[in-house]
Amino acid sequence: MSSARAAVENLSFSEERKEFILNVLDPVLQKVVAEVIAKKPEQPTEHHLNICDLARTCATLDFMIDMLRKLSGVPETAPSTHLSLQQTNDVLKKKLMQMQSFLQDAASPGGAKPADEEEDDEQEEEEDDDEPDEPPPPPVNMSRQRASVSAEAYGSWNQKKPFDPPKYPKTEDEQAERLRSILSRSFMFSALSPKDQAIVVLAMKEASFQPGERIIQEGDDGDFLCLIEAGNPECKKLINGEEKVVKKCAPGDVFGELALLYNARRAASVDATDQCVAWQLDRETFNYIVKDAASKQTGLHVPFLEKVGIFSLLDDYERSQLSDAMKSETYAKDEFVIRQGEEGHSFYVVEEGSLMVLKADDGSDPKE
Repeated sequence: MSSARAAVENLSFSEERKEFILNVLDPVLQKVVAEVIAKKPEQPTEHHLNICDLARTCATLDFMIDMLRKLSGVPETAPSTHLSLQQTNDVLKKKLMQMQSFLQDAASPGGAKPADEEEDDEQEEEEDDDEPDEPPPPPVNMSRQRASVSAEAYGSWNQKKPFDPPKYPKTEDEQAERLRSILSRSFMFSALSPKDQAIVVLAMKEASFQPGERIIQEGDDGDFLCLIEAGNPECKKLINGEEKVVKKCAPGDVFGELALLYNARRAASVDATDQCVAWQLDRETFNYIVKDAASKQTGLHVPFLEKVGIFSLLDDYERSQLSDAMKSETYAKDEFVIRQGEEGHSFYVVEEGSLMVLKADDGSDPKE
């Protein structure tokens, strides 16, 4: 008994299928395998395609398909109704590149539009010429999210009024000093001048919350932010119909600022988990003092980020978004910024000064 028949006899197939394997399938496979081994179809290298294993498989399969076509008597000149795996892969890659190019054009100001849309736009522009001037923009307190920190727009529809911040007297030796200390550690307020900081301190209103009390509600209009002095409130978001904790706050943290920065509704709810003391800052004071300072800080950071290698390929808009998310921290000489072995939750970009990198191997003392 041949080795092929012995192998087939051990298969759990019917006798009819075993005969088909031996008499029809096996001879064809032997010829195809022999041709593949003898001619060794050209294999792409990693230079041609990153997914090298897949490319080699496609090339071999394409060769085997051609062999089967010849064995079946199909002429080489006959048109094929099926694309090879490699051809299909090439077509999909071209489509993907076209889609990426279209998305980039659509995302850019004045991006390309289909011809029919351009014609519609021209018709709309002609109709607009006959219409009266548009009414002034809606009031700034409407809940539309903005893309970055920016100053309020003022014009005939929104006259800028003289600013008279609220004043909540504080004891200079206790409350005021505590607030200044907290503000200096918060990136939101760290860019304030001493004069602006004094205005903010005086405008902050103290508020106390009991355990379990809701401080702000997701979806509500926001007219103040909170700076935590004591307590550890939790930020919660409604996810799939269920409120889930997304962040645990600590003294010195700020929450509720997004609604003021972007004129949006509250992005999350915040609940007190223990006795909580917070300082509230109203929207108007924030807009006049803090947001303006944040905008200036963004203007200073964007040119700096352009000089950082990993951010050099970003455009100005993307760098401004990154600047909004960055928190400025100051460290004294010989103070550790990060420690070996700690979990990493942030990365740092050195704006000013110099750092020394130390590493300890196998329990030895850290070395530069």
